[in-house]
Amino acid sequence: MSWPGGSVRCALGRSGVRRDKREGDGATPVGTFPLRELWYRPDRLPRPETLLETHEIEPERAWCDDPRDGGYNRVVWAPYPASHERLWREDHLYDLIVPLGYNDAPAIPGMGSAIFLHVAAPDYRPTEGCVAITRDDLLALLKRCSATTMLSVSL
Repeated sequence: MSWPGGSVRCALGRSGVRRDKREGDGATPVGTFPLRELWYRPDRLPRPETLLETHEIEPERAWCDDPRDGGYNRVVWAPYPASHERLWREDHLYDLIVPLGYNDAPAIPGMGSAIFLHVAAPDYRPTEGCVAITRDDLLALLKRCSATTMLSVSL
């Protein structure tokens, strides 16, 4: 992953990078996406320095990944009646989450959901379709981010 003035190692989806992203395929979508906002775990780190709109992750926060539900590809409160992914995780991968502006304006059912920039696993194992970098790299990048920041993923 690179930006003007720097680059870092990243992990991408277990199925690689695809132009035709679909729900559950494990691929990271190709494109240029706005960084919408930051969600972080306040029990694990102080509020990060960034110009992005910032929200604390609470234990009941989740992200709907059910294409048949009206909350598809949006943050929801758990328990939630449709399929969803919990944002409050035991591992540290979601200590910092930046939802990418992918399939969200509006969300098209089945085109993919919960595509985040988040913390990478120590071994950089592939993600389920997200972009992941180290916590330190993400904190440094967040200092440079604002509502106009874009992230590009290419083949």
